[in-house]
Amino acid sequence: MIRKETNRSYQELSEEAERVAATERELLDNLEELDSVCEDGSTRPAEDDEGGSSNPSLRFSKACLKNVFSVILIFIYLLLMAVAVFLAYQTITDFMDKLKHPVMSVTYKEVDRFDAPGIALYLGKAELLSCKHHYHDHIPPLENPGQQGAVECHTEQINYTDPFTNHTTKQALIVRGPREVRKRELIFLQFLQNKTEEDFSAISYLLFSSFQDFLLSQDKAQFMKNCESSYSIWTFSGGFRTWVKMSLVKTMEKDGSKSVEFRQESSVVKYNDRRPELEKTDQLFFVVFEWKDPFIQEVQDIITANAWNTIAILCGVFLALFKAADFAKLSIKWMIKVRKRQLKRRTQEMNHIG
Repeated sequence: MIRKETNRSYQELSEEAERVAATERELLDNLEELDSVCEDGSTRPAEDDEGGSSNPSLRFSKACLKNVFSVILIFIYLLLMAVAVFLAYQTITDFMDKLKHPVMSVTYKEVDRFDAPGIALYLGKAELLSCKHHYHDHIPPLENPGQQGAVECHTEQINYTDPFTNHTTKQALIVRGPREVRKRELIFLQFLQNKTEEDFSAISYLLFSSFQDFLLSQDKAQFMKNCESSYSIWTFSGGFRTWVKMSLVKTMEKDGSKSVEFRQESSVVKYNDRRPELEKTDQLFFVVFEWKDPFIQEVQDIITANAWNTIAILCGVFLALFKAADFAKLSIKWMIKVRKRQLKRRTQEMNHIG
């Protein structure tokens, strides 16, 4: 009886040992499957909540999904870093290009009256018959055209050497121009030129910015030479009334100096000469000078590149770069930590099974 019971006990122990070995083999197979799933990013069987048995339907592991999402985020931030680097390069390039290529800025300054300009007239054989200031564009009918009239303008006669030849002496009649732009002041001049052998009859003139500067100049001849070197010379024809409307342009040079020039709009009207035939051999000239509008046009080169805006953009770009690098570093650390935790859990499970 004792032997039978002993044999039965040995048989039960062997059956129990076989059951334990089978369980161990099953656990090892499950661990190997889990390792392969975590390493390859595939699925692993989920345990049933009620019985703890393996579920045949597979789903993504949370840890593996986190790793995949971390890799995607790192890729996105690397892309953003590349965009930020390109933006920084483009910002610096645009800033340097704007420094090399300033744009022209035009502003208009309104004034009540102008500084009286100087009108230099090169009469040649012609003579000044009359000169008078009028207001509100009102010019009365001509009285005794071709005859000497009143000269009610401030004039100066000056001789100076031609600045381009240094040999020819030029004679100019300097007349003070209009000032009152609000009252629409104008100056009306009449000239007479005797019969000439020239093919064309014209009188040349030059406008400079300030008649007062001419009066105060110690060397008026040199002053006129400088004016002729800086300003353009214009002409008006005989037998017509030439109406010249002036506008003033001030230009700021790159070296900080200022230059002044006149822009003109002129209209020409034919003169109906009613003089006797014998007097028509003498050519008559009429010219009117008036300000176009009360605005002074100021032109200067400005640099549109703003250093502070560029610095602000670069600061934002570099801040994004540092944030992206910091996030990538933390993500990599987190992935390493999760991997170590998985290895530690696997080791603990293996030790428990053993």
